[in-house]
Amino acid sequence: MKQIPNLFTLLNLIFGCLAIVFTLQNGIIISADAEGTDYINIPEKIVFAAACIGLAGIVDFLDGFVARLFKATSEIGKQLDSLADVVSFGVAPSMIVYQFLRMSLGREENGIEASMIWLLPAFIIAAAAAYRLAKFNIDSSQQYGFKGVPTPAVGILIASLPLIYWYTDKEFVVNLLLNKWFLYAVIIVVSYLMVSSLPIMALKFKDYTLKNNIPKLILLAIAVTAAIFLKWLAVPLVFVAYIIVSLALKNKTS
Repeated sequence: MKQIPNLFTLLNLIFGCLAIVFTLQNGIIISADAEGTDYINIPEKIVFAAACIGLAGIVDFLDGFVARLFKATSEIGKQLDSLADVVSFGVAPSMIVYQFLRMSLGREENGIEASMIWLLPAFIIAAAAAYRLAKFNIDSSQQYGFKGVPTPAVGILIASLPLIYWYTDKEFVVNLLLNKWFLYAVIIVVSYLMVSSLPIMALKFKDYTLKNNIPKLILLAIAVTAAIFLKWLAVPLVFVAYIIVSLALKNKTS
């Protein structure tokens, strides 16, 4: 029974590995029309990478619940959880951003031959995730609140990019996702949020009273409403709302 939560954690890791495989094995499609105009795209199958990161997020949430259910929390479980999170919410999202950067550069003149240096910033996300998790492991005060945005939140945000790219009908959104400067900005912002000491609420319930869970219920209402009207574009909105609600909660209690 004590190993059941660890099995969930390892499943999280496996989903992260699958996300990396789906991100890389399809490569980028380069084609040309009759007039010789080049088109550069990522295969739609990359959405499977996003799905795997989403599944990793669900399993990551469940492993803690299962550990508490079986009273099987342990130090090795804590360390294993962080190792799995580095892969699923650090390395895998970095690979997705890496592919978007490749596609963005490929749209530029001579972009296919662009230096690898332009792609390296994608891995800042993985480095920031690893640093954030190492810091979390030695801080026992982050049980019902976080210092910095948790890696699963960032991982799910990045995982939404292929879904938004493929299923949005808004051209300006697609062009934004193919803008390397926008992608660099995303890298900087999410990496900073992970390693920062901003007070971010944990999505765990201390109890089931309405008073103590109003911020979580507000976030849930925003998520449901946004999903209905914005579909996958709801993910970035909910991510921003998560940070704003967390900071507002801190200011209210300070």
